[in-house]
Amino acid sequence: MILPLGLKTLVNLIDTRLSELLATDDVYTKRISEAMQYSVLAPGKRIRPALCMASAAACLGSENDGLDAGCAIEMLHCFSLIHDDLPALDNDDLRRGRPTLHKQYDEATAILAGDALFALCFEILSSQKPGELAAKAVYEVARCSGLPGLVGGEMLDILSEGQPIDAETLKTIHSRKTAALIQASCAVGALFGGGNEEQIEAMRKFGHSLGMAFQIVDDLLNETSTAEELGKATGSDKERGKATFPSVFGLEESKRFAEEYTQTAISSLEKMPGETAVLRELAMFTFERRI
Repeated sequence: MILPLGLKTLVNLIDTRLSELLATDDVYTKRISEAMQYSVLAPGKRIRPALCMASAAACLGSENDGLDAGCAIEMLHCFSLIHDDLPALDNDDLRRGRPTLHKQYDEATAILAGDALFALCFEILSSQKPGELAAKAVYEVARCSGLPGLVGGEMLDILSEGQPIDAETLKTIHSRKTAALIQASCAVGALFGGGNEEQIEAMRKFGHSLGMAFQIVDDLLNETSTAEELGKATGSDKERGKATFPSVFGLEESKRFAEEYTQTAISSLEKMPGETAVLRELAMFTFERRI
């Protein structure tokens, strides 16, 4: 996987901080801690924490202002991947080029490791200073990860498997299960970077549009890539009758939608007062990625 320069620089900082935040000397939680580290520290793009850091910079803050919050959101994202891979949901054997957590350990450990990462996300967010900003960040991430966001979107995705689906329902699924958490990453970064309400809302719009493009590209890659390239099972969406953009619109129209969402995201950055080069780079990377 070839990362753009701006993202690669942030990934090194993110990986170091994730290792620090997950470190523990509690002998009683050794197995579950190892499982959490196995999932979170697996090689990944770190899109969400990178967006959180870059969004802080776009509001004239420092990238470091969004580092811990971004790492917290990455943990929540990994929780969702761990649980998605379980036999009761997507029943996948491969994630990020390695055996899924329940295959490497067992289902009970995977469930509890996911639960622990979910809790740790909010522990980290709530410890940010000052407290008023921490409370706003917790609210933002909670809404985007609960029923109006990730969890609600995943349930709708499952219920839609093998069923006829209209375009509006499809967009709702993608908006909630993927775009919501990316949106939260950008909004929280803007919040901790000192952004005002208008700037935070602009970053929400950027994150939502980018998240939609991200999921559409994922849909396309699931049909056109190999498991070796992608680091996870391919062709699985079609086998399960999943609601995807290619299944509803076809490949070419899906590519057009991904491009439109990417351009909408980039347009949202026009009035940001700080540096937006990394955000633009991330937007194009999301659209152009092949693995």
